[in-house]
Amino acid sequence: MSEEKVNHPEHYGGDTTYEVIKVLEAWGLNFHLGNVVKYIARAGKRPDTDLLTDLKKAAWYLNREIERLEKKT
Repeated sequence: MSEEKVNHPEHYGGDTTYEVIKVLEAWGLNFHLGNVVKYIARAGKRPDTDLLTDLKKAAWYLNREIERLEKKT
């Protein structure tokens, strides 16, 4: 059997209660905050990306959301 690469890849959490997409939907997170959680949850698990890169991506999305909120005030 080939590795699942579309619906429930292992680095996505597999088909579990805590699969990232299920958590993001349950929490009702917007795009930026959803990506923060996604990159942290999957950090270092993707075969083509290292831990530090994923954490930097999470920080980038968090900073983007902070900037968006600051512009509103």
